[in-house]
Amino acid sequence: MTVTQLGMPTVPPHGQGNIFADESFTRHAARDLHDETMRGNLNFALSKIRTKRATVVSEMPDWQHLRTAGSEIKQNVLARLPELLEQFEQNFTARGGHVHWARDAEEANRIALDLIREQGVTEVSKIKSMATQETGLNEYLEAHGIEAVETDLAEEIVQLGHDKPSHIVVPAIHRNRSEIRDIFKKEIPGVRKDLSDDPAELAEASRKRLRRKFFENKVAVSGTNFGVAESGTLTIVESEGNGRMCLTLPDTLITFMGIEKVIPRFEDLEVFLQLLPRSSTGERMNPYTSLWTGVTPGDGPQNMHVILIDNGRTAVLKDELGRQALHCIRCSACLNVCPVYQRAGGHSYGSVYPGPIGAILSPQLGGIEAEANNSLPYASSLCGACYEVCPVKINIPDVLVHLRGKDIDAQHGKGEEGTKRGMPTQMDGMMAGARVAFGSGKVLGRAEKALLPAGRVVAGKDHRIDKLPGLVGGWTKYRDIDTPPKESFRSWWKKNRGKAPAPRPASERVDVEELIRANRGKAEALHEQQAKRYAKDQDDYTRLMASERVAIQRSQAKGDTVADYARGTEEDYEA
Repeated sequence: MTVTQLGMPTVPPHGQGNIFADESFTRHAARDLHDETMRGNLNFALSKIRTKRATVVSEMPDWQHLRTAGSEIKQNVLARLPELLEQFEQNFTARGGHVHWARDAEEANRIALDLIREQGVTEVSKIKSMATQETGLNEYLEAHGIEAVETDLAEEIVQLGHDKPSHIVVPAIHRNRSEIRDIFKKEIPGVRKDLSDDPAELAEASRKRLRRKFFENKVAVSGTNFGVAESGTLTIVESEGNGRMCLTLPDTLITFMGIEKVIPRFEDLEVFLQLLPRSSTGERMNPYTSLWTGVTPGDGPQNMHVILIDNGRTAVLKDELGRQALHCIRCSACLNVCPVYQRAGGHSYGSVYPGPIGAILSPQLGGIEAEANNSLPYASSLCGACYEVCPVKINIPDVLVHLRGKDIDAQHGKGEEGTKRGMPTQMDGMMAGARVAFGSGKVLGRAEKALLPAGRVVAGKDHRIDKLPGLVGGWTKYRDIDTPPKESFRSWWKKNRGKAPAPRPASERVDVEELIRANRGKAEALHEQQAKRYAKDQDDYTRLMASERVAIQRSQAKGDTVADYARGTEEDYEA
């Protein structure tokens, strides 16, 4: 046994935090589908993002090569993850930073709390961070008497509205301007009573509130988009400048970083800084790209900490097909094109990671056997739009199907934990019945004889089945079924097999030979007619071009200008 194997569990532990839903996707989405305001907000915003992305991507002739490069870099990262993380730690530490390793969300939050308490503060500034949302840092700090102030405008809207993010890049995408105005008027002390829903006024109200926080708070908490192993450099891309304020003004900076965010070389940033802005917000480049490497005396935070978080990522890495979910660069391109997300919204997924990427990432981080996550792999039509736009070529449809298979195994006690998930479901009963019926022709025939008459009774006078009970009711909830035929094909075939078809009535018979005689020669005549018309058109065109050449020669001889020639041409045409 090697040193690295000693004491390591056979199955890596799953993650904790805000990666578990309170209820199934199906149940939550059924409610959210009735929220017409939310759906209108999503349709409006997503259509604009898709249009912008399509425009800037079309400008890149090497876009597919960039996607391939991004995918290959990420594959290389996962193949060398331990080595790259150690290299990052060594280089970041050599430049005055401190690296902490957190096995799960609880440990990461506890480390952050201890570091904040060392500074003796009760309020910290925060840059938008998916990692801190995943670990539930804000709630954890609040429970221990520390307020985390979100400085990203969309995150601020969500926080002031006592809401949850519904999108990876645009957390408040489900809100419109009027709703944001009402939140600001209610939650921001001293805001103008006549505050309108004009974007400039809303941004100004946020700016006045946050500027004081930037200057007062001595500790900031951030995430990171990439960590460069060869230099120990951290990277944040953003659109508002709040990140730059948090990276320069506080004395202490604490950065949460998922272990999959490391990349080998500085030059790898060239690929991702082209892929990310175009895929996320439809911009050619991010307005603010900040990079920092350790501590610089007298410039910026003098206490820099990085918390490297596993929280189930090692468990994901163990799955050869599912591990590609760790390639994700949090661009949200898959959300923006997903028809399911556009209708159900981000809250239906119950996790900080909504949309197609959340449907494959959350079940793997938290475990597919968890009741809260087992419905997520089914939250897709498998249309493949997410795969087509993913900048690092994550084959989300393939992983979804793979996870559905793992869910079925888990239901029957064949999963990693080896325990059955309670009593058999309606689907289990239906599939067992279908297996028996389709496994025997006799049984299927008896089932048809029983079900067809029953179906005609249910259909009623309008010959439509519009309501069925139980699991099959999901079909008739949105569409009708035609009344079944009086006789099944199996029954008809049994009676009529081998019998010659009955002759047609004389009125329906067709004399094929007479039909051929009547149409003989029509094709040749039509072809000859078209050939003559084509020849005439060619002659007309030749004469027109000849007269045009003569007109040009005359015009040149007279010294006419282009305008004179154009006028003369128009007069000729009119004549």
